[in-house]
Amino acid sequence: METKNLATLYDLPPMDWEGVATRLDGLTQAPGTGGPDRHTCWLATIDADGRPHVTGVGALWEDGAFWFETGAATRKGRNVARDPRCTLSLATREFDLVVEGTASHVTDPAVVARMAGQWVDAGWPCRVDDSGVALTADYSAPSAGPPPWQVYRIDLQAATALQTLEPGGATRWTF
Repeated sequence: METKNLATLYDLPPMDWEGVATRLDGLTQAPGTGGPDRHTCWLATIDADGRPHVTGVGALWEDGAFWFETGAATRKGRNVARDPRCTLSLATREFDLVVEGTASHVTDPAVVARMAGQWVDAGWPCRVDDSGVALTADYSAPSAGPPPWQVYRIDLQAATALQTLEPGGATRWTF
């Protein structure tokens, strides 16, 4: 991993990636748990004509990667099927973060089941559908489209964080 301090102009030290990753381990999108009132993750994908498309997603941080789910026919689902490059951004009390990476459609039944359990633990009562490789639930975000919902893992290529607490700082990591 390469670390680049973006705050040398202010004589601030680089941020520690391990500290950022540890904070992400406790990330939840439940109201009252962060941000001003919660953490919202914003996924940016690339439309067929090259325009950016940004939408909120129920992302999880697990095993050093962000995970999200969506229907194959949604705009973000079609975008990552065509071009898996994406970014995901969020704000915590301690820092703002943007990660750049590649979204991979996960089809391993054991991994899909494990991630379903993670979403359940985070408060969304989803379950693996009859195919064994997608999710279903009684409800989801309207932007996810109707079930089944495919599971995606964003493998990080780079991340940039801006520390929002004293002493401040800004750092970019390339993985």
